[in-house]
Amino acid sequence: MSPTTLPAVGGAWMVTPAVATTRFDRARTCGAAVTLVDLEDSVAPHDKDAARELAADFFATASPAGPLAGVRMNSLLTREGIQDLLALADYASRPPLVLVPKVESARDIEIAATALDRDGHAPQIWALIETPRAIENAASILRAPRLAGALFGAADYALLTGGARTWEALLHARSVLANSAAAAGVAVVDSPYFDLDNLDGLRREAELAKALGYVGKTAVHPSQVPVINEAFRPSEEELAHARAVVAARQKNGASITSVDGRMIGAPFYAAAVALTQRADLTSDRTGSEGVRP
Repeated sequence: MSPTTLPAVGGAWMVTPAVATTRFDRARTCGAAVTLVDLEDSVAPHDKDAARELAADFFATASPAGPLAGVRMNSLLTREGIQDLLALADYASRPPLVLVPKVESARDIEIAATALDRDGHAPQIWALIETPRAIENAASILRAPRLAGALFGAADYALLTGGARTWEALLHARSVLANSAAAAGVAVVDSPYFDLDNLDGLRREAELAKALGYVGKTAVHPSQVPVINEAFRPSEEELAHARAVVAARQKNGASITSVDGRMIGAPFYAAAVALTQRADLTSDRTGSEGVRP
């Protein structure tokens, strides 16, 4: 995945339970770049069959002008996950994006792709990386041929390690995942922030995730979406500097130049090009610069 494709999934990812149909419209209109209807953690075991049926309606009524629609299925290691694959493959309106939880090997992505790729339809397949084994195998998982990107799952990871859900405690796992994603050329999206009343904490964590190379963050409530989008939106200062770097390099053609008294080499120029391309692409999609407002 090239940097210019990242804005399509950059910013907030909104997750809504498949059984909470009254929340569908709000999830679609809250400004998220991606809206995931959830079949996994937010659905009780006795509601799984109903959730699969309701998720089918979610995609049947999705608007092409709205956010990218996706589904978080159940783990492939469970009966529910296998039933999800069979159901998703037979939907009249098949989801353009499928998030596979508890991924621990590249084979998981291959299995999902084999089941879902049919009749010319090949959804984006994303891996939810949320176990210590997945972090150990991140480099190979993120090189799976059909993988579009990965999400970090802080809650399950912290549970399995016995650690805290603080930024400091999870920094190693986040850094490993960000590095593996960059090496594989795919996007990576950060875990939700679970304190719904602490928007300042959410903003801080989103900004730190962006600094690591994450392109977005999952939201568990619509009130979090504007904060996440703002954190991942390039600021006017960042864009102005990036455009100045691009202009300076194009003007003198040298591999090393300077802008505002700072030396600019090839990596800085490449980063500036990627930033301006993402901003321009998102401007075309939203009508304004930056990630979705």
